[in-house]
Amino acid sequence: MADLLIVGGGIMGLWAAVMAERAGLETILVERDRIGAGASGGVLGALMPYMPDRWDIKKQFQFDALVSLEAEIAGLEAQAGMSAGYRRSGRLMPLPRPHLRTIALRHEKDALTNWRRDDKRFFWHVQDSPAAAGWPESEAMASGVVFDTLAARVDPRLLLALLTRCLRQSRHVRIEEGRELVGLDPVAGKATFAGGHSLSFGHCILAAGVQSFPHLDALERLPVPVSSGAAVKGQAAVLKADIDSALPVIFMDGLYVVPHDNGLVAVGSTSENSFAEPLSNDDLLEDLLLRARAVVPLLRDAPVVERWAGLRPKAIGRDPMVGRHPDHERLYALTGGFKISFGLAHRLAASVIGEMAGQVDETLPDSFRCRTHFSLLGAC
Repeated sequence: MADLLIVGGGIMGLWAAVMAERAGLETILVERDRIGAGASGGVLGALMPYMPDRWDIKKQFQFDALVSLEAEIAGLEAQAGMSAGYRRSGRLMPLPRPHLRTIALRHEKDALTNWRRDDKRFFWHVQDSPAAAGWPESEAMASGVVFDTLAARVDPRLLLALLTRCLRQSRHVRIEEGRELVGLDPVAGKATFAGGHSLSFGHCILAAGVQSFPHLDALERLPVPVSSGAAVKGQAAVLKADIDSALPVIFMDGLYVVPHDNGLVAVGSTSENSFAEPLSNDDLLEDLLLRARAVVPLLRDAPVVERWAGLRPKAIGRDPMVGRHPDHERLYALTGGFKISFGLAHRLAASVIGEMAGQVDETLPDSFRCRTHFSLLGAC
């Protein structure tokens, strides 16, 4: 019997396994396909902070997570001898209209209070010049541009590979790919997989992205269409361009332009609640690419080297779903990260592993807790 069964080989599951290894838990991580086959294996990798205004526990939790992630990745890189493509490159937000500059100047003061009180490296500054000629183009920033130094980027696939390499070198964690979970009995502590194989566990973490929700719903016997979460389709692309990989991420009206290493630039992403083909690309991505080329002239002739589509998990309460199931003490959720998983996963995983040991994470927002999400099901 394993101390811990982790279902899901994406960013949440891998970080949970890293934290379990540190806690000395005999752990089996099962992935129904291959590591990173789901939404975590995308291309964007933008690590974006919330706006610095109206500060609350959720924004503080994300701030602390984004700050601590840099050291976490550096430690794993030193251990494994490989890079995750991480850089605290900052973020540019073009201001095309005067009223947006007024709002941005107000946020500049908010950041002085809410960001710099904890770390003097991070600021939010309204300026009139781009980071480089054409990054972004002048019309997009007719009223200036925000530059913040808290934002960062990481290569999603390299980070997954880094975590996987460290886990394969670990003492307490075993990874099994191609194992599809078909039945879960948290009372008996038993998981059943396709092909009839079963496994006993002390605790189980469901970290399988959108696939977590059907398993949670089956335990509640929820009527369709009520569900603990849903899938949101996202599309993105990678372009090849001769640019400086140290340039800041550009964010404007839902458009992300993320410079990575080796002359690659990721463009994303769509958020589609209704779709017919979950893993295909369509005109929505082409429209996004047109916007990116208009905002960033350096990308106008850059060829597309990859198009990507995937399903991201959005829990019923919209925030990540984290912690012990309210009705099953052996079962924990670690899913629903939607767009913010990569920046928070290490802290959320640490919270779950700590909860198993009886440690209460007072910094975890109540809206993240599994019990809070399940309380919403009764209102549906």
